Amino acid sequence: MMRAAIRSKGERWPRQVGFGLHGRQTIGLFGGSFDPFHEGHAHVARLALQRLGLSRLVFVPARGNPLKQGPSAFAGRLARLQREARGSRLGVSALERSLGLPYTIDWARRLMARRPTSRFVLVLGGDNWANFHRWRNWKGLAALFPIAVIARPGEHARVSALAKARLSRAGRYFRAQRLDDDQGRLLARGPAPCWIWLSGPLNAASSTALRAQNSGQEHGRAQG
Repeated sequence: MMRAAIRSKGERWPRQVGFGLHGRQTIGLFGGSFDPFHEGHAHVARLALQRLGLSRLVFVPARGNPLKQGPSAFAGRLARLQREARGSRLGVSALERSLGLPYTIDWARRLMARRPTSRFVLVLGGDNWANFHRWRNWKGLAALFPIAVIARPGEHARVSALAKARLSRAGRYFRAQRLDDDQGRLLARGPAPCWIWLSGPLNAASSTALRAQNSGQEHGRAQG
């Protein structure tokens, strides 16, 4: 369900965006389809909170994803996030849906204008970083927010995963702006564009695998 909105300076703005509109905070913004939300997403959130010095992390579910086939209904994805992404430093925002803006760059600009005293970090999984150059105005988005790329390989794959991140189109373009992985708490303070790659223990959960599993279970019940 779309959140209530208020009118301010000629625009509609969500009354509840998963964080206050006042004060100085360092906020991680973790967007995605979350179709469905799973332990891999929770792992990225935990690592971001631990390594980046965030005041809080906010999940921003996409109302759709032009780089993926149609996701499940937004209301169901939002409800699952609100049930499962719980914690004193976690929030869930229907910002993208409420503003009616399908591209991250659009709502990011609005958010920066509304929260000029806050620091934001865009949190991405390694798979999204690999495709970041396909996002709408990706260079402009990187100029707005520092970016934390969270990988989930085992230690044996660490070098390979880092190499892939560095050799991605965005990684090559912003190669001079990458921070060392022990500088996570400096990321939000640095001027954008800047990015960091952080690794964590193996977590093989993925939305694609879970959707396939759920589909198989439903098919089995139908056959039975």
